[in-house]
Amino acid sequence: MPEAPKISHDHTMSDYSLTQKNKNTLQFIEDVTSSPDQVQNRVLTEILTQNANVEYLKRHGLYGNANRDTFKKLIPVITYDDLQHDVTRIANGDKSPILSSHPISEFLTSSGTSGGERKLMPTIEAELGRRSLLYSLLMPVMNQYVPGLDKGKGMYFLFIKSESKTPGGLVARPVLTSYYKSSHFQQRPYDPYTNYTSPNETILCPDSYQSMYSQMLCGLCLHNEVLRVGAVFASGFIRAIRFLEKNWTTLCHDIRTGTLNPIITDPSVREAVMRVLKPDPKLSELIEYECSKKSWQGIITSLWPNTKYIDVIVTGTMSQYIPTLDYYGNGLPLVCTMYASSECYFGLNLNPLCKPSEVSYTLIPTMAYFEFLPVHRNNGVTNSISKPKSLSDKEQQELVDLADVKLGHEYELVVTTYAGLYRYRVGDLLKVSGFKNKSPQFNFICRKNVALSIDSDKTDEVELHKAVENAISHLIPFDATLNEYTSYADTTTIPGHYVIFWELGLNETTPIPPSVFEDCCLAIEESLNTVYRQGRASDKSIGPLEIKIVENGTFDKLMDYAISLGASINQYKTPRCVKFAPIVELLNSRVVSSNFSPKCPKWIPGHKQWGNMNN
Repeated sequence: MPEAPKISHDHTMSDYSLTQKNKNTLQFIEDVTSSPDQVQNRVLTEILTQNANVEYLKRHGLYGNANRDTFKKLIPVITYDDLQHDVTRIANGDKSPILSSHPISEFLTSSGTSGGERKLMPTIEAELGRRSLLYSLLMPVMNQYVPGLDKGKGMYFLFIKSESKTPGGLVARPVLTSYYKSSHFQQRPYDPYTNYTSPNETILCPDSYQSMYSQMLCGLCLHNEVLRVGAVFASGFIRAIRFLEKNWTTLCHDIRTGTLNPIITDPSVREAVMRVLKPDPKLSELIEYECSKKSWQGIITSLWPNTKYIDVIVTGTMSQYIPTLDYYGNGLPLVCTMYASSECYFGLNLNPLCKPSEVSYTLIPTMAYFEFLPVHRNNGVTNSISKPKSLSDKEQQELVDLADVKLGHEYELVVTTYAGLYRYRVGDLLKVSGFKNKSPQFNFICRKNVALSIDSDKTDEVELHKAVENAISHLIPFDATLNEYTSYADTTTIPGHYVIFWELGLNETTPIPPSVFEDCCLAIEESLNTVYRQGRASDKSIGPLEIKIVENGTFDKLMDYAISLGASINQYKTPRCVKFAPIVELLNSRVVSSNFSPKCPKWIPGHKQWGNMNN
């Protein structure tokens, strides 16, 4: 298998060694994409050989056999629900080799949910090395398009989230929290490409307000050195700009005087920030001048004038933030560098300056063993409430390998990982957009069954439907019924929020007070999954849910509109989520009242079956 590029430990890294490192990295990408099938076969053999004696593989009759055809014949394609029993055993302390021959080092909590709780993805220590490898590929690729990025800093807003401990003592936390808390990140060798304005202490601060404040302050102090800005998701970066809008006067005071606001109480954060913060009245004046303007168009280039691009994920549901980013960034390129999830890190964008709508990812064949389930999507306007189903024998046989996908076809991604997932359906729909050497490149289409998303939350139709059913019980005393509903993720507010449109059948003699609709809003929020509730209650990345009551006959007009676009009157069903701007406009034009959730829903860190682990 092609050798992965070595990560240099040279703490000065001369131009020559950086050039050589970049050259080695690009050569590695060339090598693995030139023979993807051979690399994939070796990866699968490695995984199955390492895990020959695990219980899960034996259970399905694969006793140490590492043959690809035998593996496909015996091992079923699964979803998380099929794994839940094994995951629970590991979480409760069973240390036998159930899924992996290596000890499970921790659980990564997925932003997807099962039964309203985050999914727990088992992982092993060696996966941190694989993730670090993928990160090390990003900047050598970027350097081909934007040279000189080693001559300044990146201003990235990175955060850790809360973590819990399972009864068996394993930590359960999001994948990025795991990475930022690891020695791979904290003790990373000197690399001019991972030179950030945010000191590690500010990223690792568990208080999200102190973390954001101190990262923004350091980014402003070092504004002339900043060559690129970003966050993981587009929503996170916009939240940082919103934070600046609310707090620039206090930040200016700190910069003008060289003193740090006493609201920052974490001693390690104060110490780290004071290494950066010096009195700078001139900079304070500049920030005050720019932030006092009525329009914040181009604020990023005004405050960080040497910025060459914004590095955030804008594919999938994050594409809804592109207009806002263009506004703040004055048309700076929006760059999506990599494709990853809790289950596995997948690949990278080899053409990073392309338009967001054209982003395609090249899967790196050494990361895991990839298979692809052909998708035959119904392109009508109907939306059905469905759950992922088990595959028939025929569908199991339809899966194709990385080297065998066809241009223009859509597939659902299935992975087998070193950490113990075997033929696991990730739930991502991808479309083959081209090839790098012999390796396919994919557009990310969407996450399967996701109806609403603002940040890392993913709400499907089934969950939304149950939440709405729970809420309408508040209408019973008023003799009112819900005729129809649909929903919309409104990202024109910061943070964005869910909007539910309700058309009611009312008994005119018993008016419904606004407080009842507020109760309905909260009832929906209380019924949604833990990722949504954390976004509302802890991360403040999602705004209060809104119910808009629309005039009677609104949903008839919605149907008329859909039929005018070619929908079949016989097959038409009210869509439970809408995105198309003219439909949103139609619904908004018929709103008679609007009501917001009066408070945050309840949320407790960790799974409901075990307690919180203090950071």
